[in-house]
Parts: sequence; C-alpha cells; structure tokens
Amino acid sequence: MDWPTTVRRRDGRTTPFDIARIENAVSRAARETGHTDPTIASTIARSVADELARRRRRTPPTVEEIQDVVEAQLNAAGYEDIARAYILYRQQRAEIRSAKKLLGITDDLKLSVAAVTVLSERYLRRDESGRVVESTGEMMDRVAGYVAAAEDRYEPGSSQRWAERFSALLRGLEFLPNSPTLMNAATPLGLLSGCVVLPLEDSLRSIFRTLGHAAEIHQAGGGIGYTFSDLRPAGDIVTGTGGKASGPLSFLRLFDTAAGVVQEGGRRRGAGMAVLDVSHPDIFDFVTAKADSPGELSQFNLSVGVTDAFLRAVQRDGTHHLVNPRTGATVARIPAAELFDAICEAAHACGDPGMLFLDTINRANPLPDQGRIRATNPCGEVPLLPYESCNLGSINLARMVRDGKVDWDRLTEVATVAVRFLDDVIDVNGYPFPELEQASRATRKIGLGMMGLAELLAVLGIPYDSDDAVRLAGRVARHIQRAAHQASVKLAERRGSFPLIARSVFTPPRRHAQLTSVAPTGTISLIAGTTAGIEPMFAIAFVRNIVGRQLLEVNPFFDRLARDRGFYSDELITEIAERGGVRGCERLPAEVRAAFPTATEIEPHWHLRMQAAVQRHVDAAVSKTINLPATASVDDVRSIYLAAWRAKVKGITVYRYGSREDQVLTFAAPGPTLARADTDFSGGCFARTCEF
Repeated sequence: MDWPTTVRRRDGRTTPFDIARIENAVSRAARETGHTDPTIASTIARSVADELARRRRRTPPTVEEIQDVVEAQLNAAGYEDIARAYILYRQQRAEIRSAKKLLGITDDLKLSVAAVTVLSERYLRRDESGRVVESTGEMMDRVAGYVAAAEDRYEPGSSQRWAERFSALLRGLEFLPNSPTLMNAATPLGLLSGCVVLPLEDSLRSIFRTLGHAAEIHQAGGGIGYTFSDLRPAGDIVTGTGGKASGPLSFLRLFDTAAGVVQEGGRRRGAGMAVLDVSHPDIFDFVTAKADSPGELSQFNLSVGVTDAFLRAVQRDGTHHLVNPRTGATVARIPAAELFDAICEAAHACGDPGMLFLDTINRANPLPDQGRIRATNPCGEVPLLPYESCNLGSINLARMVRDGKVDWDRLTEVATVAVRFLDDVIDVNGYPFPELEQASRATRKIGLGMMGLAELLAVLGIPYDSDDAVRLAGRVARHIQRAAHQASVKLAERRGSFPLIARSVFTPPRRHAQLTSVAPTGTISLIAGTTAGIEPMFAIAFVRNIVGRQLLEVNPFFDRLARDRGFYSDELITEIAERGGVRGCERLPAEVRAAFPTATEIEPHWHLRMQAAVQRHVDAAVSKTINLPATASVDDVRSIYLAAWRAKVKGITVYRYGSREDQVLTFAAPGPTLARADTDFSGGCFARTCEF
C-alpha cells in the first residue's frame, strides 16, 4: 500500500507526510505513561500510515484526521493509557490554538500564547484600521530584510543573501535583537536602538531640550539613562532671578511624568535610569524617594553612582564630602557609613536604589579622552557617554546544544552573524536627532549578549547554584566575547574601523568600540521561549493571565523531561505551581530537583558569583538581579553591595521578595494558591519587567 505523500495543514497549506512525526508523538506519550518498549511507537506509526493508505482519498489527509487515526490505533492495540496521554496533549494544543485564534494572529513560528499576545499588542504591523497584517514569521522577515539593506553599501547586490541568512537566525530563535528593532524596522518610527544616554546640564534650556528628545525616544519604544548629578541642589541660588532651585528630584519627577504621558500613546513603558552621584547634596532625598513614596517614579529605576573612595570610607568609618556641583564647594561632611546605610535600607525596603560602581566602569571605558562615563541605560548593562546609543541582541543559549553538550562551533557561527547584524543596524537606524546619529556612528557600540543560561544549565543537568554552572557561564561569556571581537576585526578590514579609534584604547582594525553586554532580555526571551538573560528560572509552573483566560504554564524543558521520564502528572504540576519550584518536592528524583532551582531558592551569593563570572568576559556590563528572601535583613543588603564592589561588577541591584505591592510574580497567599504572573513577565526581577 502507498502511504500518503502530503498532509493538509490547519491553515490549508500542504506539507510532506513524515511518519517520524507520528512516531515521535506516540513515543512521548508512551514514555509519559511508563512504557519503555521502543518498538511501540514505530509499530503504531506504521499502522497509522497503513490505515491512511487503505482509505485511498484523492485529497491529502488533514492533521486532525491523522491524529484521530493515531488515537484509534492506540486503542485497538490495547494501549488505552497511551491514548489518554495523547488525547490530553491534543486538548492542550487545541486550547493554545484557540487562544491564538482569539488574538487573530497567524503564528507560523509556533510561539507560546504569551509571546503571541505580546507580539500582537506591540510588535506586529497593523493597517490603518488596526488589523494585524503580518504573521510572527513575517515579522522576522521584515526585520531581516530591512537590516540587510545595509549590506549593499559594502557589497552591492548582497543584501538579499544576507536577508535570508538573518531571517533564518531570527526565525530559528537562535538570536533576537532588542525590542525596538523588532517593532520599528521598516516602519515610519525607524528607531532601532534599544537604549541611549542623554545629557542633563544645569540650565532650563538643556533640561527641556533633553525632555523633548526623551519624548521622541520613548515614543519609539527606546529606553533612556540620565545622570542628574550636574543639577544644582534644592535651595541653591538661581542666577538672574535670585530665587531658589528646586533640585534634581523635582526634574526627575517631571521626566517621570512625561514618560508616563508618552507611554499612553506609545508602544510600551517609557523606562528610564536616573543616576545621582553619591557626593550630590540631595543624595539622601534621592535614595529614599521610592521607599518613602511607593508608586512614585514608576517609569524609572534609580541608581547611586558610587566611587572607590566612598566605599573605602564606608569600610573604615571615614568621612564623606557632599559637594555642590554648581560651585564645586563642599557643603557638608557626613559619616560615609550613614549614607551607605540609608542606601541599603531603601534597597531593602523597595529594591531601589541600585549602585553603579563608576570607577570600575571607567577603568573599562574604551574612549577615556571623550569623558567620564556617568550613566547607563535603564537596566544597567550598557554604560554610555552622552548621546551614545546601543543596539542590543542576545544569543539563545538553549538553542546552542547538540547531543547533550554545548555546540561551541554553532555558538561561534551565531555570534559572528549577530555582530554583522548589529553593525548593519547602526547604518539603517532612524535617528530622531543628529546628535544621536553622530555619537552612535563615531563609536559604533553594540551589545551582543545571551539569554537562556538557566535553561542551558537545566538541559545539561547542572544546578545553577554550583561551581560547575559558574565556570560554564564564564566560559560561554568568554567564547562569545572572543567570537565577537574576531568578527569586529574582520568587518573592520572590509568596512573600516570606528571613526574615533585613534582616540580610543584600541589599535586598528576594529569596527566597534564595544561589543558585548548582557541584558535582562525581558520580552525577547519570552518570544524565544527561554529564560531571561543569565537569570535563574523564576518558576517551574505558574498561571498566566492571557486573553481573559488563566493558562497554566510549565517550563517547556521540565515538561518534556517529566513526560519522557514518566513522572508527569497534573497533581505534580499543581503542587509545583503552588510552591513555585521543585527543590522541596520529594517525589521528584534528586538530580531533577537539583537541576531546576528557582530564583528564590538560590542563595544570594550564588547570584553574585554568576554575575561576576560573566562580567569578567563582557565589554560593557551585566544586568542581573540579586534575589533575596523576604527574611533578608538590611545587613544582608550591605554585605551584597560591598561584595559586588569587591567582585568588580559594574553595577548591582537587589530585590527582597515581597518588598513591593506591585510585585509581578507571587507564590505565597493564605491557603493553597498557584503562582501567578503578568502576561509579559519573562523572568528576572520579581519587582519589575525590563523590555529592552
């Protein structure tokens, strides 16, 4: 009998008939129900193909018809338990398709419902009536084609070839650029950069000019970092009027309000980073701004810019000077430990402020002649000079595995193509004002990073909180950095070095002043279906509110592992969702419990060790949250901040579980409850999301 040659898909298109797909589906259902006979799947698959051949239809069988035959053949062979597992899987897939249908989205990449929901709301192109006019795969093609157009400038006629290569990388979810690139490529907005730093000088003209620039960037979905350190303190004299200055905090509130207003008409939250130097006279008010007024400054993350001298003074109980930036005069001498304790108490209370270690940042400044770096992007992974922007992208480490090992060759290939992609982004980027374009092209800084580290470790059976995990993370970061630097040299040989290389610490050829950075990844890790940045998993099972439905989500790799090893059950998943993780679940094998820790189950020092190991092999900085249990003390925060400085990371953020009312992921509640998360939460810090 001749088996079918094609299958009619649900969207009406035909695809080649592949008996291996039937065999794989049956094999998984068999393993889930404890059947170890390897011949079951192949026997059932052949019987399904034979039955389809006996029916001799003129039109190809549909996917649903084939699945009906699979169920019938399983029952006929006496495998009712396997049939039930297979039916439940069909029902789950049907529910997912139903949710996507409600969104009106064609998902040819087979993403999660959460990913499709977020793409539908903010990323996919719409016509004038608001109807989505591209599929998830077509979005990737749009981005790839637009970025690859830069290739014709260097090799005429090559853009189509590179568009295909870029598209394959994006469609395969091996690498994704920052959100503005996905949203704005080939659209009127045009801004592809994820983040910029804007200057704030001590004049109304400068402040409001920057505010106008900020509105344009927020409208396009970009994030902004500022240092408010040059603004005169509250109560200082205003030259010309004789009045009193309102101080940096008043202008920070103005920028926060403006970002919120723009958000209402924009595509996503207008996030910002506000930095104030530790020597500014208004530093105490800045430090306590969020702790004293919960809900205030919701568009901003706060960080104190600290120096080595300040932290050494803290250690020796020394004195710290507060200096008026307008005059350069010391206005107060205070115990350094008093200010440091205030910072730690506020961070313990609400997660803000973090710290930026400015001397560590500037020891790695590739262009020291251009000035001292004093601010970063909203999530802290890219220290930048004024008007510099950074185009970010992340490699999906979960896709860099072959035969149970890291595929180092593929990691090199992806990093090399990703550097070229990000270099092209600089050329096709739509800069909203000339200062941004001039600074970005002068240094050509990019930020190639990673996501999916926690999933990679779980796939390899390595606990996140282990020496082996820390060593592997460092090795991965080093490998990406070396591949990126080599790619930059090769691009420079053909395209030229970045214009300011003569004023940098580098010698030609080199295309970029900065190449690697580790972002929290936020939404792009949700799209890729993997864990955020280098963060651990935030939950193994939880409920997500999507399209008015409460959908239970299970970490995809854990789900596959549980089914393959035969310990999957609805009761188990509910228990895991109630506790958030698996470490205390005694019914699971010890090696599984060890390989799937969640952020709240990991001791704080492991979080910091992981950040430090990766930072050693990153040009820019690493965005990482040090998660603390609800019982953590202010002294614990103090210890982490000092340890982070000694570890030579460039910035530090802590979050104590439950310290914010608007926490986006919760486990505990009176009586049994399931862990719940917002639609677009993708991991990392429970207190906030970062989409950049």
